Amino acid sequence: MSGEMDKPLISLHLVDSDSSLAKVPDEAPKVGILGSGDFARSLATRLVGSGFKVVVGSRNPKRTAGLFPSAAQVTFQEEAVSSPEVIFVAVFREHYASLCSLSEQLAGKILVDVSNPTEQEHLQHRESNAEYLASLFPTCTVVKAFNVISAWTLQAGPRDGNRQVPICSDQPEAKRAVSEMALAMGFMPVDMGSLASAREVEAMPLRLLPAWKVPTLLALGLFVCFYAYNFVRDVLQPYMQESQNKFFKLPVSVVNTTLPCVAYVLLSLVYLPGVLAAALQLRRGTKYQRFPDWLDHWLQHRKQIGLLSFFCAALHALYSFCLPLRRAHRYDLVNLAVKQSSLGFVALVLSTLHTLTYGWTRAFEESRYKFYLPPTFTLTLLVPCVVILAKALFLLPCISRRLTRIRRGWERDGAIKFTLPMDHALAEKTSHV
Repeated sequence: MSGEMDKPLISLHLVDSDSSLAKVPDEAPKVGILGSGDFARSLATRLVGSGFKVVVGSRNPKRTAGLFPSAAQVTFQEEAVSSPEVIFVAVFREHYASLCSLSEQLAGKILVDVSNPTEQEHLQHRESNAEYLASLFPTCTVVKAFNVISAWTLQAGPRDGNRQVPICSDQPEAKRAVSEMALAMGFMPVDMGSLASAREVEAMPLRLLPAWKVPTLLALGLFVCFYAYNFVRDVLQPYMQESQNKFFKLPVSVVNTTLPCVAYVLLSLVYLPGVLAAALQLRRGTKYQRFPDWLDHWLQHRKQIGLLSFFCAALHALYSFCLPLRRAHRYDLVNLAVKQSSLGFVALVLSTLHTLTYGWTRAFEESRYKFYLPPTFTLTLLVPCVVILAKALFLLPCISRRLTRIRRGWERDGAIKFTLPMDHALAEKTSHV
């Protein structure tokens, strides 16, 4: 078969022009690869460039030999698995059974499973691909690794992709060997435990923006709440009590009133976990106790929450252009805050000042309390004001110095103990940082 899929991702001219890929020292460690697809080609290129001697096993070596670097030996599968101790299995799950004829040659060797299931296959099979491979070759040690690394990242280098390589296996020695290979290839191995974790590792590429799920749901929840609140105040109340039909406000005006509220609250939620963490450290008198899981997750999602806040603010700016120009002066302070958005906390302070300036007189007008509900901007001020006041409190010298000492390692009760090995015995030192 000939076609685009037969062509390597990087041209042979580029591969052969590099003298380091054209010849590999005889004493270099030998690695086997079963498979001749795009990933196998990229893997071979990376391994050769990292100083390994690569032997590729193919069912048709004459047809595929020209697709691999000249330094890689392309031969039949039986010959490719005879001498290497570590063999990458770069074939699909449905083809694992075709390798059973190699059971005797593979006995005692390390098989690195790099496959990924589709979402349907992941839900259909209860066992991972790696566990299935281990069941077919009980005399081998199976390691799950490199499935989260794309073929392009293998060729372009880890600088253009994620450096982390999750690795799991039931044999620590096998994990150590594959980890050393990953380090030699420029990646960062991450120990994921036993082979039972392979199902979780194989699910990683199937997740779409995993760190964005909670922040997105939070932003949507805030939008729905504020939109419903503004609908009751600005549309439903005039319709029921004053017989005014203002449903035309739903697609533009109500949305534009909701977006800055969501952006404002989200921005304050970026800094609130830091305030809670500082208060918890002051209460405990140490930084060496783990935060609660909910606070730890909150801290890890601050970047996504901040970006969603900026997104809502940007949408608010776009919606503002749809409103009459006579109202443009109301957004002068908002525009100033947007210009300062890179300063983070400054944007929060400016937004608070804008909200206070915009609503100071309106907060005391009885007509603003429709259905006895306070104006929307008064609700949005609650969390930001708490954050700003807490931040200001932490700037007091007596609190700021104590918090700085805690974050530099000082502890209120006890000390940090280090155990250092000695030639004749173990001595214990105590550090009062």
